[in-house]
Amino acid sequence: MTERDGQVGGRLVAQVLIVEDEPDHAEVMADALRKPGHICTIVGSVDAAMAELRGGAFDVIVTDLRMPGSAGQETVDGRRVGADGGDAGLLVLGAARQLQPAAETVMVTAHGDVPTARAAFKEGAYDFVEKPLDLEVFRGVVNRAAETVLLRHESGPLDDLVQHDGFEGIIAGSEPMRRILRTVKTVAASGIPVLITGESGTGKELIAQAVHRNSPRSQRRYVAFNCAGQAESLLEDQLFGHVRGAFTGAERDREGVFEYANGGTLFLDEIGDMPLSMQAKLLRVLESGEVVRLGSNEARKTDVRFVSATNQDLPRMVREGAFREDLYFRINGAHVHLPPLRERREDVPRIVRHAIAKYAQQVAPDRPTPGITDAALMRLTACAWPGNVRQLLNVVQNMVVVAAGEAGEKRAEVTLDVRHIPDEVRAAEADDGDESAGSGGSLAGTSLEALEKRAIRETLRLTAGNREQAAKLLGIGERTLYRKLKEYGLR
Repeated sequence: MTERDGQVGGRLVAQVLIVEDEPDHAEVMADALRKPGHICTIVGSVDAAMAELRGGAFDVIVTDLRMPGSAGQETVDGRRVGADGGDAGLLVLGAARQLQPAAETVMVTAHGDVPTARAAFKEGAYDFVEKPLDLEVFRGVVNRAAETVLLRHESGPLDDLVQHDGFEGIIAGSEPMRRILRTVKTVAASGIPVLITGESGTGKELIAQAVHRNSPRSQRRYVAFNCAGQAESLLEDQLFGHVRGAFTGAERDREGVFEYANGGTLFLDEIGDMPLSMQAKLLRVLESGEVVRLGSNEARKTDVRFVSATNQDLPRMVREGAFREDLYFRINGAHVHLPPLRERREDVPRIVRHAIAKYAQQVAPDRPTPGITDAALMRLTACAWPGNVRQLLNVVQNMVVVAAGEAGEKRAEVTLDVRHIPDEVRAAEADDGDESAGSGGSLAGTSLEALEKRAIRETLRLTAGNREQAAKLLGIGERTLYRKLKEYGLR
């Protein structure tokens, strides 16, 4: 359940996947769930359910226990559906646990299959409902499952990490980021090296700081150093230090960042830009725990927690001989990969609101914090953000400054709108293409029907089920949207 899905006007809105091979029965279930506002996707087979679970995002999965399954294809855990489809629902349950871990699953079963349904309940199903369905009972079970997901999302220990001790500055409501921060809490307690990867602007240094704050070394120094654009001689001096007279201008001894961070955490950013010759020297220091200053023969002991980051593909660089394999294995004790912002769009509204409050305090501390219109928030959420969080923050800062300038000396409350979004950002939306609506992976070979269905579903998620707003964002009429919703079973 995301901020977009949760409570909208006092109404709980959930994304529900219905897996049922009888179309009429599926439509009855969907109609019962649409009345309270849930967004339903209907599929009629295990294979179709697997495709939706891999490509979509759901809060509740409702599946019949028995139905025609796969056409003999392997699904999850190497299991196949029998000729009678007897274990189809169990396969959907298993797939949901792996592919939609934040969701809850409700089984629909005939009276004779209640023992099997109870077994499924023990394996992680939220509940089961017997046929023929009592629609009030069915709707109540699904509503409770949706509320469970929402409650877990709202009250989880890592829900609002922008204010959580040890995770200052990090906004993580999406499931991928929540998993990452759980990993950070786990690895921070150890002393193993941490390698953080991800595109530029995704917040790699914030994660490095979180590793330090959640570690036993949190009261010691945290030292960050960027390896990019450094000449080799200067890089060696910065890392390991020098003694007096080591080179022209070296008038006194100076310690490098390894010694300066002794007892604490050392974060080397853009480690993929380090020259090969320096990689060998770094490896020696990491293995021995000793540094030798330039111009000296004396080894000095150091004790640092080593964290590094890069936006480059280190395994590819290793294959091409541009990065030492032994150093890669040494720094990759625990690997944290940050997804680009386009793959965790549900975090955008949180980031925007947090940034508005932050920059408004800087620009006009004596004025009320600006609001933002739904239209502007949706436009920002729909952007691809090639510069990721860093680019989004810069844009929000620009919007706050422009809006404050429009208000002038007035103390009236300011509301950010679409017109405050910089022209280059709005122009870039037209070039984002299908990538902006999905996970960022290749769409080659995907049917136009599948692309259209995905675009509609993602836009409905973005608007929390508001069809009028969804039609505007999609650039189609409401009647056209209604027709396509019915055609794709997305009403």
